[in-house]
Amino acid sequence: MKVHYNIQQLPIFHNAVITIGTFDGLHNGHRKIIELMQSEAAKVNGETVIITFDPHPRQVVAKEKAPLFLINTLAEKISLLKDVHINHLVVVSFNEAFANQSAEQYIANFLANTFHPHTIIIGYDHRFGKGRSGDYTLLEDKQAQYNYVVKEIPVHMLEHVTISSTKIREALLHGDIETAKNFLGYDYFFTGTVVTGNKLGRTIGYATANLQIDDDYKLIPGNGVYAVTINSEKAGIKDASGMMNIGIRPTIEGTNRVIEVNIFDFDKDIYGEKLIITLKKYLRSEIKFNGLEALKSQLAIDKEDAIAAVSN
Repeated sequence: MKVHYNIQQLPIFHNAVITIGTFDGLHNGHRKIIELMQSEAAKVNGETVIITFDPHPRQVVAKEKAPLFLINTLAEKISLLKDVHINHLVVVSFNEAFANQSAEQYIANFLANTFHPHTIIIGYDHRFGKGRSGDYTLLEDKQAQYNYVVKEIPVHMLEHVTISSTKIREALLHGDIETAKNFLGYDYFFTGTVVTGNKLGRTIGYATANLQIDDDYKLIPGNGVYAVTINSEKAGIKDASGMMNIGIRPTIEGTNRVIEVNIFDFDKDIYGEKLIITLKKYLRSEIKFNGLEALKSQLAIDKEDAIAAVSN
């Protein structure tokens, strides 16, 4: 898969079969749409082209609303798309100028003159252009003028995408990673940079890597203790087992929400390194213990449970 960031320097696509969307999560519903693209491309010996936006359009045109936390960062989305055999991903910078194009300008200047598509695959509810005035019907009306074919994504596929995205977000926020995995088709993961913490964990035999999430809009799962695996090519960590706590650490009267990971059988200085954390199982809720000894006893149990969860 080739990734393009500059729409002024795109190659000439051969019989491009394109679709447009955020593809947040790249879950099972999205994969059905991609299979539809691939099937249409095969019919015309064409190339598959996904057009996505960065930042998410809602972060530009609906700033006043509650922030939309995303299942994937752009880097994660690119990594996932590389595994589904798309020919091209075009990342379009979404800003107010782009949002203020008329629907006709969007079709003429953006879709037709930039991508020269053979086929546009889009949902009946897709909206575009200033005030979201453009729709599927307008794309149909312009087919002959711009020499493309527009095909509709079946309603049941669109409903599956919407329902799946909502359920994934809700499940993760409630620590229900099994449900999230069923809809995603893979284990949820995120990346964080190791930063300095209060170093309390090492005093009770459970040194932790405190993580700072670099993307403000990345969805962080609900508070609790999780079995996880950890990867970091630079730090020499490959599929290491561990346990992670997300929360305020009530036993030590904490107030700020933190993410801390205990990597089993690992004792290296990795400050500043990026770790990829993959959630394997939700172990328990975060609770306040009667002192550090009680916490230490529970952590021993958590470790056994985490090892068992990762091994399965």
